[in-house]
Amino acid sequence: MANLFEPEWDGSGERPGFSYRRAKLGNQAGGERLGASVFEIPPGQATFPYHAHFGNEELLIVVEGSPSLRTPDGWRELEPGEVVSFRVGPEGAHQVMNRGEQPARVLVVSEMNAPDVSLYPDSGKVLAATRPPGGSGGADDIFEAFRLDDGADYWEGEEPPK
Repeated sequence: MANLFEPEWDGSGERPGFSYRRAKLGNQAGGERLGASVFEIPPGQATFPYHAHFGNEELLIVVEGSPSLRTPDGWRELEPGEVVSFRVGPEGAHQVMNRGEQPARVLVVSEMNAPDVSLYPDSGKVLAATRPPGGSGGADDIFEAFRLDDGADYWEGEEPPK
C-alpha cells in the first residue's frame, strides 16, 4: 500500500547536483491518469533542471523541510505544508532545490498526459516525450532532447509525392 510518510522508494536520480529518491505513489496506489511522486532531496541537490511542461499541469506540496523553488519570478524558500501550482507553458516553469542542511521532501502531483513537450530555458533545449512525466517508457517511445538552435525549416528535406 502506498504511504506518503513511509514510502517504498522505487527510483532515484544520481547526477552531480541532481540527486533524489523517488516513490511513485500514484502508480503504487493503482492510479492511471493522475501521478503523485514523493521526492526526498538531499542538502545541496535539485530534482531536475529548470523546465516547463506543455502537456501537464503539476502541483507541489512541501511535506518536510524548506526546499527552494525557482519560477519565472526567481527563487524563494518554501515552508512545510505550502502548495504551489505549475501551469502548462513557460509561466509554469519551475525547479526545486534543497538549500537547507536536512533532507527535504515534496509531493508532486501531475496529470499523466502523453505526449508531453518540455522546455529547458537555461540550456535552450526542448524535450519531446511520448510518455507522461515520470512514466515508464516502452521500446518504441520517444524521449529525446533537442537544442532549439538546431531547429529545421518545416519543409526541409520534404519532397512532393510522385
